[in-house]
This record gives sequence, structure tokens and C-alpha cells, in this order.
Amino acid sequence: MGRGIEIREAHFPGRSGIDAYGNGGFRFADMSHRGSILCLPSGIYGWDAVEGDALDIKLFERVLAETADMEFLLVGTGMSIRPLPSELNAALRAAHVSSDPMSTGAAVRTFNVMLAESRAVGAALIAV
Repeated sequence: MGRGIEIREAHFPGRSGIDAYGNGGFRFADMSHRGSILCLPSGIYGWDAVEGDALDIKLFERVLAETADMEFLLVGTGMSIRPLPSELNAALRAAHVSSDPMSTGAAVRTFNVMLAESRAVGAALIAV
């Protein structure tokens, strides 16, 4: 007997540049994802953040778990720039990770350049 449809957490197990963004999602590695994403050293993950959400430190738990392999975290905050909460900034600084909030488009472009330079970069990108 078949197991039926199995829903798994969205995860691409590798590093990839972002080919396109907009219309509520992203394209990368010949795939597309609807919604926000985290681009981390261990891969690209679906992320439960939407534009306008509070940038609560709980949203960044997976990011904070991988700071050993990151020097920079780019945060695409949607269509406009929003500051990161002081609690998140403090946690990233304690892990020796520099963070930079910017619009999602700017974060995608910067991420691609830094990834091409083989920099230790991660990105938290809110879909627009």
C-alpha cells in the first residue's frame, strides 16, 4: 500500500546563487521556491517569514545555529529596509557575524557577488 503524499521541509542541500526573485518567491539551481528563503552554508531552506513580520530572533534560529561557517549575514527585509532588532544584532555580533539589512533585491545582488567571491556569506531573504 502506498504512503500517499509526503510533505517535506523545503531544502536544497548546496550553495547556489539566486537567479531571480519576485512574484512572491525565488529561482535558484534550476528550481523555484514560493515564499522566503534562508541561504546558509548547509543549503537553501524555505523560511516562514513574510514582509511586514516582526524580525524576531526566533525567526533566525536556524541562522544562529550555523554562524560558525559565516562571516556575513545579508538580510533582505522586503521592499524597504528595516533595522534588525538589537537582540538579533547582539547574538550575531557574539558569534562574530556582521549583519546588513537591506531591501530583498539589494540583498540578492550582494549575496550573488559575495558567493561568487567564495566569501563566507549567508542570506535571509523575505519574498517580495
